[in-house]
Amino acid sequence: MEIYLIRHTTPQIEKGICYGQTDILVSNSFKEECQIIGLKLREILNDTPIYCSPLSRCYGLAKELSNIQPIIDDRLMEMNFGDWELKPWHKIEKKSLNKWMKDFINVPCPNGESYQTLHCRVSEFIKELKQTKLEKVIIITHGGVIRSILSYIQQSPLEESFETEVNYSSIFKLKL
Repeated sequence: MEIYLIRHTTPQIEKGICYGQTDILVSNSFKEECQIIGLKLREILNDTPIYCSPLSRCYGLAKELSNIQPIIDDRLMEMNFGDWELKPWHKIEKKSLNKWMKDFINVPCPNGESYQTLHCRVSEFIKELKQTKLEKVIIITHGGVIRSILSYIQQSPLEESFETEVNYSSIFKLKL
């Protein structure tokens, strides 16, 4: 199976703000970014199933790229940052932030989730996807989810997953 992982386009949010599962708007560059992605995937867009996060920054991109109805899956949502959602990183209580940063793999954000929790739900999605026997799929999702999928497929430690740069509108092609 060929998997095309696409990170959503640039969101309309200030730099330095913590966001994960908050449904935020996309920036004014949305149409331009969609065109660039569309050109790169023009050979496969018309007949390849698209799975996406339910958040509008992913669902909107899926709808823009193809006439095929996207398959929404909540497991493709970004990490839930709980109480930290929409707070500037520098205003998050230092003790709590430092505890999380020392072990973000296992320590959940207050009223949120850990990266391991995200990885478990994403891994379940990939296991189910394998069962479909599809030849090609497009997955439109978020940076943390893409890193988790890469870690799962490449069987690399989660601790190393953030060494991979995952820019807005980036595309990763993988074999599963």
